[in-house]
Formats: sequence, structure tokens, C-alpha cells
Amino acid sequence: MSDASLAPWRAWIASPLSHDVAVAIDRLRRAPDVRRVAVMPDVHLGTDVCVGVAMATADAVYPQAVGGDIGCGMLGVAFEVDAGALVDPVTAARTLAAIDVAIPARRRNRAATVAQPAAVEASGALSEPGLEAVRRRDGVLEFATLGSGNHFIELQADADDRLWLMIHSGSRAVGPAIRDAHLARAVPAGQGLRLLDGSTDAGAAYLHDVEWARGYADASRRAMADAVDAAIAPLVGGRLVWATAIASDHNHVVREHHDGRACFVHRKGAMPAGPGVAGVVPGSMGTASAHVEGRGHPESLGSSAHGAGRILSRSAARSRIGERELRRQLAGVWFDVRLADRLRDEAPAAYKDIHAVLRAQADLVAVTRVLRPLLTYKGL
Repeated sequence: MSDASLAPWRAWIASPLSHDVAVAIDRLRRAPDVRRVAVMPDVHLGTDVCVGVAMATADAVYPQAVGGDIGCGMLGVAFEVDAGALVDPVTAARTLAAIDVAIPARRRNRAATVAQPAAVEASGALSEPGLEAVRRRDGVLEFATLGSGNHFIELQADADDRLWLMIHSGSRAVGPAIRDAHLARAVPAGQGLRLLDGSTDAGAAYLHDVEWARGYADASRRAMADAVDAAIAPLVGGRLVWATAIASDHNHVVREHHDGRACFVHRKGAMPAGPGVAGVVPGSMGTASAHVEGRGHPESLGSSAHGAGRILSRSAARSRIGERELRRQLAGVWFDVRLADRLRDEAPAAYKDIHAVLRAQADLVAVTRVLRPLLTYKGL
């Protein structure tokens, strides 16, 4: 028997949902004003709300259903050369070293900051002085830096052996600061969730700050791509072709129309996949990735998986996967072997099979290009 208090939902899953994930999804479906929930095949537990979920509300805005890394997303751009440029071990090593110098993982020296585009500067101040202080301090020092965890820069080859760049990063320190500041003003919605009314000044302030963080994160990825391009062009023998760029983000809340009405669509680890919308679905470190085109499935709220999705927590991965096993799983992919022990929680075996994820959502997106990894740079 169905529970009338639960919002309708549909799941596209590559494997059965765990008990904890199912409980978390039911909690979300019971939350006030939630009208629909869509569960992607990369779903896994996250803080407060699962990663790999899209949900629609009429008026309520849930910062926890966006998360802290607001605007986290992907950028894919092709080079004008083929992948043979990275066959030579010396060239690959120099390329990896050049990326390491060009892209800090954490913060830039104040004397070496990267100017933010005029569009970001012109998008207005954040909604309160404390957030403005974070923007002017951390936002400046962390712009065009990668971050850690599952963020990466990767060089890949497509089926025609063309060289591609892929970058995964987000809004760095500014995103969590925005989430925390607005959660402090949100009202309890039960079961540990908090909401803002999107029609009030408080809701509008959060939505403004989310859009700022999305623009900042997108500009940061593009600035990193420019820095990688300049650093490695002499090594690989070619430059990026920006006309090929595919950009998307997967942590946001936006006003869209679904089920015949306007609603707030929250995506946490879910990528927009409206009709014809291009996107990037990365695999794990050392496995294939895909470029896709959305089909606009209505029950998915026009959404798609944002990647492979974890099957092992970081602690579980570190306890089960040793350094030797990580090296085995990354055979054929250039990476900094000195970091092997510290990268064990990012091993391919810690993630779902990207091909199973793509098969599970065949009615959400069409795969337009499959890419194999050649070189991966991770920030620590």
C-alpha cells in the first residue's frame, strides 16, 4: 500500500538500494513541500541528503539538498592533437609535473592569484558581510585551484584517439560558507532537514548566492583549463579547441517547469539532462568517462547521474585497497605514483561501474562519446 504522505519518486539504479539510502530517500519524500524525487544510478549516502538525487518543490528551498560544494561540475574540452602525444613516458612525466605546477590543489599565493572574469565580478556581492569576507579572502586565493577528494584533472582519448581535457571541481571554500550561513536562517522541516521559503527575502538571498557560486565554479574550471593549456601545449604539441567545450554542474537549485508547473529543482550529485543538453559523466580514476546528451525524461526532472558514484566509503576503501592494488587498477594510466598510498580511497574499485551506471539511465541520456583515461592529476 502506498503512503499518501510520501512524494512520488522513481529510481534508475545500477544495483539495489542499501537500507540506509532507502531510509534517507523516504525521509526526503516526507519533507514539507517536496513534490517529486528522482534517484540517479550513482546514488550513495551523503550528508543530510543522498548524493545522486534530484527533487522538486513548489516554494521551499532546501540548502541540504544542494550541499556545500555549490556549482561543483565538469568541463570537457578537446585538444587539436591526438593522444599519441602522451605515449612517451618522459613527455607524460613532464606533462604531469607541469599540471602540478600550474594548478594548486588548495590555495594560491596572493602574488599569483588568477583574475576572475568580469561576469563573476559583476554578478553582485554575496548576501551578507560574512560571506563577502569569505569571497574576498578565500574566493580570491582559491579561484582556479582544484581541491581534493574526488576532484581531478584528466587527459583522455576518444574513439578517434583525439586528446581531451576533463576537469572536475567546485566552488571551493565559498560554497560551504554559503550553505552554512543560510542553514543558520532556515527553519526546521523535521528529521534534521531545514528549509527556506523561496518567495521571501531570505530565500531570494540564498538563491542569489547559489547562482553566484555556480558562476564562480564554472569560471574557475575554465581558468584552470586555460592554465593547463598554456602549461602543456609545448609538451603535447597543440592547444585546446574551445569550440568543443562541454560544461555542466551538478550541485544547484534552479527554477524550472515540470509536471505542468513551476518548481524549484534541487540537484545534489545530479546533472541537468533536458532535451539535447550536453553533459559530462566521469568514471572513477582510471576508468572510462562519457559525454552525453539529455533526453529530458520527465520523471527524472530532466536529470542524469553525475558520475560513477561511490560503493565504498573513504574509510572502507582505505581499509580494503592497498597501494599495490591501486597501482594494479591504474595500470596504463599516468599518475604520480608517489601519492599512491594517499590515493587509495579514490581507487576505481571504490566506485560503481560507469558502464552499469550508463546502462541504467539509457532513457535519461544518450552517450555521444566514450573516453579512456591517459593521465590523471589529483589534488591532495
